[in-house]
Formats: sequence, structure tokens, C-alpha cells
Amino acid sequence: MRGRSDQEFSFVSPVVKYLLFVFNFIFWVISLVMVSIGVYARVSKHAETALACLAVDPAIMLLIVGVLMFIITFCGCVGSLRENICLLQTFCISLTVIFIIQLVAGILGFIFSDKARGTVTKMINKAIVHYRDDIDLQNLIDFGQKEFDCCGAVAYTDWSNNMYFNCSDNNPSRERCSVPFSCCLTLNETVINTMCGRNMQTYDFLKAGYFIHTNGCIDNLVNWIHSNLFILGGIALGLAIPQLVGILLSQILINQIKDQIELQNYNLKHHTDPWS
Repeated sequence: MRGRSDQEFSFVSPVVKYLLFVFNFIFWVISLVMVSIGVYARVSKHAETALACLAVDPAIMLLIVGVLMFIITFCGCVGSLRENICLLQTFCISLTVIFIIQLVAGILGFIFSDKARGTVTKMINKAIVHYRDDIDLQNLIDFGQKEFDCCGAVAYTDWSNNMYFNCSDNNPSRERCSVPFSCCLTLNETVINTMCGRNMQTYDFLKAGYFIHTNGCIDNLVNWIHSNLFILGGIALGLAIPQLVGILLSQILINQIKDQIELQNYNLKHHTDPWS
């Protein structure tokens, strides 16, 4: 009876095993959704010129992250169910590397904040150039300017970089020297006046300030970040906790499987050796 109980004993905890499986399965499903959205966005999107303002095509980025997450969580799912040390170590090492990369990127972003600010400014200016080329990009810029009460990257005159809003004398556009309506001061109007930004670039800062937001989005974005450091820190912590939990659970399960293998080898040795 005692020998039977020894054979039934296992170092591998079902709680840790299936908790790790459920943890990975949830993110595995999320990765499938991300890949599906990325494929759909990539297939239905053909405005390559409009995406030139971005460092990376968002659809491609979503696909890369989704596929990477799919592979890592697949290793975690199968490794936990099959109690496979190789797959679990792959999962654990991958999560650790990703966590370190995120940590280093955050530190470098804080240290080189001025350079990061310059990069973001260039991206916004490129987006302004392609404002009319793509409806999704246009909606994204309008949303940002409304949310942060801003206009342009550094100032409202940045809109002169767009061929439609350019203030040159040979510009035949009806929007010459204007700014998008998303720059306008909100007056809680029922009907949005889309022409409220007409000829605003011809006004100086003081006069234009009566009708539109004259500050650029960079300054307002920096102020928003400073005002919401605790929220952003909470989001960063929320992203880090699942990774740390996955690393911890996988390492615990790996150690339990190793202990179980040693127990099985011990039992096998003593059951086959008549002199032991």
C-alpha cells in the first residue's frame, strides 16, 4: 500500500500546471485576434503613401506582435500540458528577454527624452503632410488635436507644410492658409463648422487664439504625460505583472517537473536493483 502511494505522488502541482495553461490560453486567443485584425487591416489598406509618416505600418506591427505572442503562448500552453521542460524554458526565456527589452526601452526613453521628442515631432509633421491622403490618418490627427486641444506639431503654422493648407501665393486650394476644423475652439455647437479654421494662418498668435488652439501638440502631449504619470505608471505595471506572473509560474513548474523526474529515476533504480 505504501509503495503504491509513493508511485502516485507527484511533485507537479495541478494548480500551477493548469493555471499556467489558462494564463497562456487567454493570451493565445488574444494573439489570434491581433493577427486577424492585422491581416484584415493589411489586406484592406492600400494607401502606402499615407502610412509613410509612420515609422512602421501599424498593421505590420500588429502582425509581428501577434505572431510573436502566438508562438510564445503556444510554447507555454503545450509545455504546461505536456510538462515539457524545453518548451517551458523557451516560454520563460522569451518572456524574460521581452521584459528586459521593455525595461531598457523605458529607461532609454527617459534618458534621451529630448531625442524622443524630436522624433515624435518629425512624425507629426510627416503626418500633417499626408493629412488628406488617407481618411484614417486624417481621423487620427483630428482625434489627437481635439483630445489635446492643440494644432500642428509645434504651432498651428505647421499646417503650411501640407499642400492644401500651404500659404504660398500659387496655391489654388480653397483651404489655403487654413487649418483643420479640429484645431478650432469647441463652443459646444450642435452643428460643427468645418470651415472655422479658414485663413487662420494669416493671423498672428494672439488673434488666432480667439478662434483656434495655437499651441502645438508636442507641448500639450508632454504636459499631459507629466499630469498622468501615475496612470501611465499603472498601465506599465499592468503590462509588466502578467509577464512576471508567467515567468514565475513557468519557473515553478520547471522545478517541479525536474523534481518529479528525479523521483521517477530514484523509484526506477530502487525497483530494478534487488540489492538496494
